[in-house]
Amino acid sequence: MLFGLGATAGTLAFSDLLAGEDRVPTGPLAPKSPMIPAKAKACIFVVLEGGPGHMDTFDPKPKLRELHLTESVRDPEQVLVEVTAKTYYVGSPFDFRKTGNSGIEMCDRFLHMADPAVADELCVYRGCQAQSVNHPDALYHLNTGSTLGADPGVGAWVTYGLGTLNQNIPGYVVMTELAFPQGGAGNWSNGFLPAHYQGTLLRPTGSPLLDLKPPQWKSREQQRQSLDMLAEMNRRHSRRHPSHDELAARMESYELAYRMQAEVPELVDLSKESAASKDAYGLDDERTRAFGRQCLLARRLVEKGVRFVQIFSGGWDSHDFLERNHSARIRSVDKPLAALIRDLRQRGMLDETLVVCSGEFGRTPDNNRRGGVDANGRGHNADAMAVLMAGGGTPAGTVVGATDEVGNRAVEVVHPLRDLHVTWLRLMGLDDNRLTYFHGGRFKQLSQVGGQLIPELIA
Repeated sequence: MLFGLGATAGTLAFSDLLAGEDRVPTGPLAPKSPMIPAKAKACIFVVLEGGPGHMDTFDPKPKLRELHLTESVRDPEQVLVEVTAKTYYVGSPFDFRKTGNSGIEMCDRFLHMADPAVADELCVYRGCQAQSVNHPDALYHLNTGSTLGADPGVGAWVTYGLGTLNQNIPGYVVMTELAFPQGGAGNWSNGFLPAHYQGTLLRPTGSPLLDLKPPQWKSREQQRQSLDMLAEMNRRHSRRHPSHDELAARMESYELAYRMQAEVPELVDLSKESAASKDAYGLDDERTRAFGRQCLLARRLVEKGVRFVQIFSGGWDSHDFLERNHSARIRSVDKPLAALIRDLRQRGMLDETLVVCSGEFGRTPDNNRRGGVDANGRGHNADAMAVLMAGGGTPAGTVVGATDEVGNRAVEVVHPLRDLHVTWLRLMGLDDNRLTYFHGGRFKQLSQVGGQLIPELIA
């Protein structure tokens, strides 16, 4: 009976019985203590949708320059996609240089990330391996731990385990560009967790949230009276149907929406940011404005107590015209991402904010059958990828792991993606083996079947 009570509308009713008017936050989104000592209180997760070429960004491969346009000799048994025609190696069109005091190597198109104040904050992990080379499946795997698209997002697990630090705004916020990533909202779903933990999407243009302002003809007092009446009707219904946890979540969402009307408009209003801040994030440049807006909002959201912010940057699927495509995408994220890391450090927030930047997989060292000699590009590669991290207890100014000489496979500090998830949770004070939810007859977890910690990624 008690287990059922914790999974139903009874949670809210029981909390109200125990709490007075001047109470600490209660309910499913109330702040919770970490399971283990935490290094990070919040996470900003940047997803480079499409799979950036690791050998074209943060994992230089001089050998590919030597092999450029020669026939590829990859072992077909080690390739996750069928190779039925002649393929040739593609050397990176970009030069690389060492940056900062740490000497981290990155593509020369990264101008702002190369600033020592930013580069020396980075941890580049080159040993990660994904599971799928199909975009929707791989995105689901990166964002939910499962390729099936029905499980909770990483942000849902984090808010389930830790709650939120600000009860007036959502604990899990998502921002995309004009188009949704492949797989859509399944990338930030609550899955089988209660509906309270799903990501809240902020729109890329116009008002970030629809109906954020109440109608002019309705006062705050009238709204409060309407919500109180609705809550009483819902409580009566929930007593007759105690297993419908969706109703409890809907009741809470109404209350959250009411509270958001007072706090969110000012939070998402970037007009009050200084000219210097807008320039730093690239808001005055059409090429960087969209992503810069997301990064600046992410900093403001975390500053106000949002636990998990997820940002999507699309267009990284460069099968053809690699130089042109990657140059444009790097330009769009370089300045804003550098500004975010620098801004968090200057505000004293970086040590407690985990910043992660990753695609759903890496790229192949050859053209993977697509495009001609004049349209050099790369195929999908789940056996090697580069993951960028900063702050939140990660070792600054380090490179962890390595891929082979052409970037085809990870060969040092090799771990599957689930181990990376386990490590991210650990940095935030959560134990993957204890952060479970009973569903479908068993206790489920982010890693699906358990995983190993990657100690090299913890300072």
